[in-house]
Amino acid sequence: MNTRRTRRPLIAVGLALATVLPLAACAGGGSTPGSTEGGGSTGTDPSSFSVLTANENPTLEAQITALSEDQCKAQNDALPLENQKVAQADVVQKVTLLASQDALPAHFIAGTAMVRPTGDLGTAGLVVDYKAELEKLGMWDDILPAAASTIENVYGQMVSLPYQYNLEGIWYNKQIFSEVGIDEPTTFDELQDANKKLAASGYTPMAEAGAAAWPLTRLIGMYIYRTVGPDALTDIRDGKAKLTDPEYVAGAQALVDMADAGDFGEGYVTADAATANNDFLTGKAAMKYDGTWLLSNINDPEQNKIGADNVGFIPFPAVEGGAGSIDQWPANAGTAMAMSPKNFGPKVGDWLGCIAENYGSQALQDAGVISGFKVNTEVTDVAAPTKMVQDKVAEITETVLWFEALMDGKSTSLAQSNVSLLVGGQLSPADYMSQLQSSIDANK
Repeated sequence: MNTRRTRRPLIAVGLALATVLPLAACAGGGSTPGSTEGGGSTGTDPSSFSVLTANENPTLEAQITALSEDQCKAQNDALPLENQKVAQADVVQKVTLLASQDALPAHFIAGTAMVRPTGDLGTAGLVVDYKAELEKLGMWDDILPAAASTIENVYGQMVSLPYQYNLEGIWYNKQIFSEVGIDEPTTFDELQDANKKLAASGYTPMAEAGAAAWPLTRLIGMYIYRTVGPDALTDIRDGKAKLTDPEYVAGAQALVDMADAGDFGEGYVTADAATANNDFLTGKAAMKYDGTWLLSNINDPEQNKIGADNVGFIPFPAVEGGAGSIDQWPANAGTAMAMSPKNFGPKVGDWLGCIAENYGSQALQDAGVISGFKVNTEVTDVAAPTKMVQDKVAEITETVLWFEALMDGKSTSLAQSNVSLLVGGQLSPADYMSQLQSSIDANK
């Protein structure tokens, strides 16, 4: 998210932020008005179920509107839906202003840092604990365990709903694997062996969009998660470990080893996403590390020339002797969508319950969107790759984040801008990690 502002808006935001925390003290006693802590919400229903979403995400507005006209019609009759919009780049400023005016909508988009326990809304008690409320409603099981794990990893608490849900892993061409005689790799050594056989057979082993940088840094992060364990990058954030520690430098070295072995083919450093996608979907490349957002390309017959039934999806393999597990998939659950405790009365609670029960099926059937909600009713005519991913999401119980997920913006930019120097040999793995650690330390 671009948070750059001119001097005048920055001053306004600073003044607004200064008024957010005192809102928590208005109630007297030890809790916030409408706080879910300890005993559930004590909020008062507003005059409408106001939902603030980003202009750039029309799907969410469309699906909640569809629910209001069908599965959630009774809830809408009792508390009418009111859609509100904000530009993604203006979310933090808008929500900060609304909070300072004691005017947060019932349900609203928010910046990641804002809703964490140490964030402006988190410390002020201005976000609902969804787990507490859904357990009261008897609907906590409508949130898939993988989604709950991801949300708690990203935000530190259950303060967002998983309207979107993406896994990351290795997409592969089943026909090429069969032709070359290789099985799905379950260890990093097996992946390296498979890459050698694929290259010898004339295929690019793994198509990667090096120009975007993040597909390469993701591989560093996944190797580290598999060796150090699921808390690997949380420990970096919390100062319990350093990226300069040998087991972390080994992640950067693993990427260099893959690049030097030719695992990404020719010209990958300058290849964009469209080029890498095309290489995989036309059968030039056997694999591609990417997220499940690639389904939109896979399900498009104009782009996918290898056939939807020919596409498989596997997790990044385990590293032998590592503390991580192949069952821990990297995932994200989209932008934070919180609820206001002050407005969380019985009618808003009914809306939450109806969304939890029905959104998974509604979004999958109507828009082909994979969410972190359970699919409670039969969905028909879903493309095979989408169904495959949905089934995997339903099975997963523990997730991890991506390499830069817990880094500040400057360090994220440095990680991605320097990765081409790393694979090109201008930076050693130790120097790459040292510069990145210095940036993290300087921007705490």
